[in-house]
Amino acid sequence: MADAKRITHILLKKYHSPRIALNFRNPLELLVATILSAQCTDVRVNMVTQTLFQKYKTAADFARADLKGLEEEIKPTGFFRNKAKAIRDCCQMLCQEYNSTVPSTLEELVKLPGVGRKTANVILGGAFGKQAIAVDTHVLRVSNRLGLAHSTNPDKVEAELNQQIDKTKWTKFNHALILHGRETCRARSPKCGICMLFKECEWPLKSEYVQ
Repeated sequence: MADAKRITHILLKKYHSPRIALNFRNPLELLVATILSAQCTDVRVNMVTQTLFQKYKTAADFARADLKGLEEEIKPTGFFRNKAKAIRDCCQMLCQEYNSTVPSTLEELVKLPGVGRKTANVILGGAFGKQAIAVDTHVLRVSNRLGLAHSTNPDKVEAELNQQIDKTKWTKFNHALILHGRETCRARSPKCGICMLFKECEWPLKSEYVQ
């Protein structure tokens, strides 16, 4: 069994104040940016939102957006038709049912179009300062390699991590694990030879990537 406490300590020793890589100024901007981040790099999303958020400042702005125009503005993020519809539908619901305000509970967030548990947890941790673990591709991969999780189902992985990680550190652990996944425990050519978690890691293939 992987030592969750030890792994958390090592991660947070390197990443003292890890934060989400998406740029935002309020919960609405993080909501939109997170929807755009599906199958897209945070760097590209930040490039798009730099101008997008100058034009659309409120939920009402997005709710009444011309769909074709919005599609063109977010096109570089990929899957732009689905994302544009999700953003507009989501903001229409915010205007109609939540007084144009992004709700701050998981139960309410997942009711919004285009918002699943991962997106909801990103918003809870990033915009509202709550403790949450969002299982993206990095968290899914790294947690399984380390032996903290034993599933390819994001919801099951979230539940496993929630049981093992100190709740007061969920969000910091989440962001640190993502950074570790990007910098060291990469999907292809992981840098196992210089990994600070090599001894704690239970991945059977780790020795093959030691150079």
